[in-house]
Amino acid sequence: MVKKPSSLLSFRRLLRRSLSGRHYRRTTSATAARTAAAPPHEKLQDRTVVVDVEGWLLRSWSPLSAFPYFMLVAVEAGSFLRGFLLLLLYPVLCLLARDLRLKAMVMVAFFGLKEKEVVRISKAVLPKFFLEETAMEGLQAAKKAGTVVAVTAAFPRVMVEGFLKEYLGVHAVVGREVAVVSGRYVGFLEEEEAAMERVGALVEEREEMKSKGDGAVGLVAAGSRVHHVLSRYCKETFVLSEAEKKAWQPLPRDKYPEPLVFHDGRLAFRPTFFAALAMYTYLPWGIFLAVFRSVAFGLLPYRVSVPLGAFTGMRSRMIAGPSPDATKKQSQTSRGRLYVCNHRTLLDPITVAAGLNKPVTAVTYSVSPVSELIAPIRTARLTRDRDEDRRRMAALLARGDLVVCPEGTTCREPYLLRFSPLFAELTGEVTPVALETRVDMFYGTSTKPAAKWLDPFYFMMNSRPEYRVEFLEPVVTAPADGEVGGHGHSIQAANRVQRVLGEALGFELTELTRKHKYMMLAGNEGVVKGDAKK
Repeated sequence: MVKKPSSLLSFRRLLRRSLSGRHYRRTTSATAARTAAAPPHEKLQDRTVVVDVEGWLLRSWSPLSAFPYFMLVAVEAGSFLRGFLLLLLYPVLCLLARDLRLKAMVMVAFFGLKEKEVVRISKAVLPKFFLEETAMEGLQAAKKAGTVVAVTAAFPRVMVEGFLKEYLGVHAVVGREVAVVSGRYVGFLEEEEAAMERVGALVEEREEMKSKGDGAVGLVAAGSRVHHVLSRYCKETFVLSEAEKKAWQPLPRDKYPEPLVFHDGRLAFRPTFFAALAMYTYLPWGIFLAVFRSVAFGLLPYRVSVPLGAFTGMRSRMIAGPSPDATKKQSQTSRGRLYVCNHRTLLDPITVAAGLNKPVTAVTYSVSPVSELIAPIRTARLTRDRDEDRRRMAALLARGDLVVCPEGTTCREPYLLRFSPLFAELTGEVTPVALETRVDMFYGTSTKPAAKWLDPFYFMMNSRPEYRVEFLEPVVTAPADGEVGGHGHSIQAANRVQRVLGEALGFELTELTRKHKYMMLAGNEGVVKGDAKK
């Protein structure tokens, strides 16, 4: 069934407005529209503020500024082929009028996609790129308001709602809807007038909910498509000139209203037309590089594969190493050494093994059979049963060196997730390994179960992927004399190792877990069904 605004609901609102004697007319007063880069605080406090998303919250805006975001939807929710079709359409888009251009991009990017997947992409992928374009001054002005209603004329509502509500704290979002049939988008965008009519109804409802209605305030840029709408429904409208907007600064990461800890998607760059064209031109060579590098690391010894990888553009930077005294002490025992590292990609244990130039075993929870098959090191599956996992890890450590990533999942941003304390119960001393990665085109991580086996290949497809590996001084995890051991002590030891890695990397420590990540990005707990391999 096609989703569209209810005409009955619109008639009811019109009738109620007429009976109550409240009418919204275009303001003609000379003081109704004001030019101000930042409205006074008292003008916005405890009032309903209607803000123009493109004109006030986003820094730079041009007729084709929306193209990269539609490209992200086409590639991440659809496929690289769909993105290529949108890229081919770009010369035609430049010739079309604004409304026809928007409808054409919606048709190509949305047609046939599942509604649920587009909603996921709008929450998991797009916020990172929107935050990078958010204007600090515009957001600071909007945050002074009691209630914020965001209006967009350049995007369908579904593309911006997740970003505006979850990261900027907007209370309501008004934008054009895309028709849906049986859970899939058919690509038809509703007319702009229908969306703009909902602005007045929403402002009226917000004002009626307040005991003191002072009238809504509009924040809009000069020449914006929503300027006339805000002038009609708002008591006061503050207009931002083009010269003032050019002086606005991007929002620093430490000023984000909500920290960007998790995000998904393969593209690590903003796919403007020229950037996307460069990516598709490079793609065949990138696929060749990924296959060549994977074969080299899978079949050749590290003393050959590492220089060969460097010859193709891969960069590895090793810093320091295990303490000689600690290594000597460990070699005098029959047990292996436990290496504890933060988790950036599935290649983390392989990179540690290459840095040590000796075989190690990596423990995992949910690695695809393909990744296990091509891995040049031994991998062992865990079961998520604490006692069984402890027994397996102890047996593996007794036979040789072991690499664990106690975060339990990867994190792209400069944050450390909460460490599982199980590793601290296995041995009295561990070696922390600080890992940091850099990519220029593709992310080597994903939350889609069907695509996780491609994670290493995407990392290898980058023209100059980089790994920075730092072996830190060993950390004692055994209880001190007179200190009580047990689960409580292992938690403290795990937190101590987390702090050591955080200080070495300059990352912020969090209490977030794998469950938080997958609930936010994929809508599930990140548990792959099926028994662990014995």
